[in-house]
Amino acid sequence: MKNNNNLFYVCSLIEYIARKTTNHRYDVVKYMDNDLQRIYNYADVFHCEPIEKVADDFIQKDNVMAGSYDNLSNCRYSIPDYWDIGEVFARLIEDCYEDTNVVNGIREVYESWLAEKILNFNSDLYYQPRDYIAACYKEGKVLST
Repeated sequence: MKNNNNLFYVCSLIEYIARKTTNHRYDVVKYMDNDLQRIYNYADVFHCEPIEKVADDFIQKDNVMAGSYDNLSNCRYSIPDYWDIGEVFARLIEDCYEDTNVVNGIREVYESWLAEKILNFNSDLYYQPRDYIAACYKEGKVLST
């Protein structure tokens, strides 16, 4: 399942919506739960529209309320864009879940302890090698490097 473009798009859309609505990523996943499979299946179609429009459509459709989670304003360094973070999460899901279980993988990864660690942009975890991030997820802790 390496280089799963549909998964990459879904994860990037989750990140974009979370930033726009100041929600935790797992809250966005919960709001969009009924649409995750559809977005995943038709990501190539949704990708034809600007992500801003697709995000607005799902924010309205799924009634995503404004939150108060802000992991960006306290960043001391450059903030990775939503495509970069979407890629980190997509790779983690690719490395830990089978093709037939992708949507469940989305739910579980975004609700995991590791999601918040990845989203701490003052740490270096989000740009570590994908196999290291997957090993941390599987072990249930951040491994020493």
